[in-house]
Amino acid sequence: MDYTVSMFLNTLTPKFYVALTGTSSLISGLILIFEWWYFRKYGTSFIEQVSVSHLRPLLGGVDNNSSNNSNSSNGDSDSNRQSVSECKVWRNPLNLFRGAEYNRYTWVTGREPLTYYDMNLSAQDHQTFFTCDSDHLRPADAIMQKAWRERNPQARISAAHEALEINEIRSRVEVPLIASSTIWEIKLLPKCATAYILLAEEEATTIAEAEKLFKQALKAGDGCYRRSQQLQHHGSQYEAQHRRDTNVLVYIKRRLAMCARRLGRTREAVKMMRDLMKEFPLLSMFNIHENLLEALLELQAYADVQAVLAKYDDISLPKSATICYTAALLKARAVSDKFSPEAASRRGLSTAEMNAVEAIHRAVEFNPHVPKYLLEMKSLILPPEHILKRGDSEAIAYAFFHLAHWKRVEGALNLLHCTWEGTFRMIPYPLEKGHLFYPYPICTETADRELLPSFHEVSVYPKKELPFFILFTAGLCSFTAMLALLTHQFPELMGVFAKAFLSTLFAPLNFVMEKVESILPSSLWHQLTRI
Repeated sequence: MDYTVSMFLNTLTPKFYVALTGTSSLISGLILIFEWWYFRKYGTSFIEQVSVSHLRPLLGGVDNNSSNNSNSSNGDSDSNRQSVSECKVWRNPLNLFRGAEYNRYTWVTGREPLTYYDMNLSAQDHQTFFTCDSDHLRPADAIMQKAWRERNPQARISAAHEALEINEIRSRVEVPLIASSTIWEIKLLPKCATAYILLAEEEATTIAEAEKLFKQALKAGDGCYRRSQQLQHHGSQYEAQHRRDTNVLVYIKRRLAMCARRLGRTREAVKMMRDLMKEFPLLSMFNIHENLLEALLELQAYADVQAVLAKYDDISLPKSATICYTAALLKARAVSDKFSPEAASRRGLSTAEMNAVEAIHRAVEFNPHVPKYLLEMKSLILPPEHILKRGDSEAIAYAFFHLAHWKRVEGALNLLHCTWEGTFRMIPYPLEKGHLFYPYPICTETADRELLPSFHEVSVYPKKELPFFILFTAGLCSFTAMLALLTHQFPELMGVFAKAFLSTLFAPLNFVMEKVESILPSSLWHQLTRI
């Protein structure tokens, strides 16, 4: 046997090795090109897909992903791909209080939790919501108009105090109370609600102090709102004043509800939010329903949470991480306490488990950064005042308030841990084509770096790793191409190496054959070799 192998190797010429390695390189290169094209178009490896689809069932495995893909809703797919601005920055509905929360963090750690870009966006919001063209007619409002533009926090606080002091000055109106009398009517100017807002947000060092200031702001703001409501139809100037006073009143009531939530009076906060949404149903810009969802989850009022989701989780409304992940939490709650990945792999997923997994995949596709914070794979920081939907800033804002709600539901985090990464196998090519939503915006990383502090490592979209077979065929193609080049340049030397390699490769076989020859009778072995 050894002699036969040696004879065969000696008959091989260097041209044979060149042809062999060149052909191998060509074939592996064609396979690599096809695999890469298939991966770019369909988001998966062709060899891997064939192996999973045809070989895994023969080996007793269960493919759950294929059933997940077949059950996805095509009707929602087209409706949800809305042509919206990709990197629009939104006000964080659950933003913290600067004086009572952000500043306390700075005092303890020495770090600034808010970026200049974030605070500048807040200043623009305040000017939009809390000012109007007729502010110059009221001295206090004129001062506050300048205060919202002021960059220095202490200068803003001083301006707010100055606005309140102006309102303490009594003005005399030259209208006699009694005919032919010199008795003057004395009346106070209305309090400046926006000054109280600024002091509650930035000067108050505790939530209790902020709540007291917001209650004073509510008293002043409610009076201004009622007066402007009566005059709103008298001209565009009065209409602008009424719009401004409405924004001020809604903001105050929403922050009072958030104060109640922070101080543990959750049921009171829920009532205030419901009343506010009922009184001003058209003001959806403040996203008060997200505050309500968080408070209801704290009360574990899951039926009420489902009712709110039924109203706001609609294809015609913009989505958010709060909407998508709360819907996933409710569906996970129905199965998470009994979910076992081992049992699911043996028997397959039940209908309820399938719905929960699909809801998690939907949520992860919308914002893929949330699971790492919920699973505590990445540390949380204080959420910014503005968020970018589908970005890291939104993930931080959601997880900061909702992590406790996921922990409260037994097994929910375990189900999330077992299923969330499967989302990326469903998305064909995330930056070019989505599955249930429009493609993931490529500009989120840049915008998030502006919104989040420098000490935080910004989370980026999990890049889809190249399948193993693409890497394998690339390595095989490169290796065989190199062998073909070396064999062409150094035929004699490569021939010696090839013979040595093949001899080493056949050595175990020669050893086994020698043992067989020594055990079997020579006559029997001779008959077998003839066959």
